Amino acid sequence: MIPYKHEPFTDFTKQENREAYEKALEKVKQELGKEYPLIINGERIYTDDKTRSYNPSNKEETIGYVSKASAEHADKAVAAAKEAFQTWRTVDPKTRADILFRAAAITRRRKHEFSALLSLEGGKPWKEADADTAEAIDFMEYYGRQMLELKDGKKVESRPGEYNQFDYLPIGVSVVISPWNFAYAIMAGTTAAPVVTGNTVVLKPSSNTPVISYKFMEVLEEAGLPKGVVNWVPGSSRDIGDVLVEHKDVGLISFTGSKKVGTDIMQKASKIQDGQAHLKRVIAEMGGKDTIVVDSEADLQVATDAIIYSAFGFSGQKCSACSRVIADEKIYDELVEKVKAETEKLTVGDASSYDNFMGPVIDEKSINKIKEYIEIGKQEGRLVAGGNTDESKGNFVYPTVFADVKHDSRIMQEEIFGPVVGFSKAKDFDQAIEFANDTEYGLTGAVISNNRMKLEQARRDFMVGNLYFNRGCTGAIVGYQPFGGFKMSGTDSKAGGPDYLVLHLQGRTVSEAL
Repeated sequence: MIPYKHEPFTDFTKQENREAYEKALEKVKQELGKEYPLIINGERIYTDDKTRSYNPSNKEETIGYVSKASAEHADKAVAAAKEAFQTWRTVDPKTRADILFRAAAITRRRKHEFSALLSLEGGKPWKEADADTAEAIDFMEYYGRQMLELKDGKKVESRPGEYNQFDYLPIGVSVVISPWNFAYAIMAGTTAAPVVTGNTVVLKPSSNTPVISYKFMEVLEEAGLPKGVVNWVPGSSRDIGDVLVEHKDVGLISFTGSKKVGTDIMQKASKIQDGQAHLKRVIAEMGGKDTIVVDSEADLQVATDAIIYSAFGFSGQKCSACSRVIADEKIYDELVEKVKAETEKLTVGDASSYDNFMGPVIDEKSINKIKEYIEIGKQEGRLVAGGNTDESKGNFVYPTVFADVKHDSRIMQEEIFGPVVGFSKAKDFDQAIEFANDTEYGLTGAVISNNRMKLEQARRDFMVGNLYFNRGCTGAIVGYQPFGGFKMSGTDSKAGGPDYLVLHLQGRTVSEAL
């Protein structure tokens, strides 16, 4: 097997690649408005109650009508996964890995098609959509290889007269609750991990982006995944969320989303249900309030570029997005002016157009929340750029910069999940790190400085799960930068890293007397 390398990103400066993407967009548009069923134990089930998935760049455009699962469907899906587990857990890990490799190959051949669907259903500009699809491929390729390393367990010592083995066993039925912002990458990664480790899955995709998730189910089927191993139950969290989380036969819950929902899941999963004979394991990635620290000895152009991409890439709808800048007072004013100038150059519009740097935010709920925080920002600081929206056709928020904000103000502490960034001033580097840490989250952060000793100080003292020097705080690559944070950002699961698969396994020691 060839060594793992991450999937390369598409170079859209080449005319042939732009033409290929345009062709993929046309292909996807020909399939708009279709109806999509649940998939439980391989059976397609259409329901009368459906979710309308729409294009956030053009709210009148319907991506598809997706059947909604009821509590009864959720129960049926768990039962199907429980039954399938009895055989899937015995399948050779090599075979399970091969299915992931085939799924990755299928996705790679249809890469532009999936990315184009992300542009339409998820509102992702071309480069962001392309990176999303590439990351999905990476997760499947990487986790397949990781399983081959884990399949024989780990070495332990034996003494005269005994032989000891340490290996790993799958847990059982896994519930995967995936987000809309990385609708293919995170959804595929959090499904692939339990599958390749021998668990079975009930997959509940986001109601904002269910069609791309259904297409992934088709990929898994084409790759040879047996029925019942992954059961697909889109639907309202209100209707089926608690049913899945609290079900006595569920052993593992993998969630990506907000802190509130994540902490609710942690509490509900901890309660032992009647007939439950195990403790549930929860993997939770719950967001961030991520800071870029700019030192007095920084290259301000590097800092500006890092802030612009990290704050406004995919309209700030990343848990890793920069929403706080803490800058040394010596360079503060100059940095704010440089960021203002670059922000005002950014293009905002339909995500399916190559010319737009930023597309829409995902839905009306998001745009309303962001508008509320913009009003709060006007009270807490100085509006430097943006602050306006365009809702005539899509959910567009213009990139917004606030300056002279206190580091502990609301817009510097509460997760906004939109293209809004605040600037606070620090008297020196020590205070900048202090301010950066003064948040309940601990996901990503970056430090821009040409002083090696200050970078090493940040390495020691900046408490985030993913820390970057002299670059932005987004864009972790599977297998290169394992991703996940601590504090209220989650369980430090480190997706795309060497410790991730073992979270889906339980260790066992077997000792034999000789």
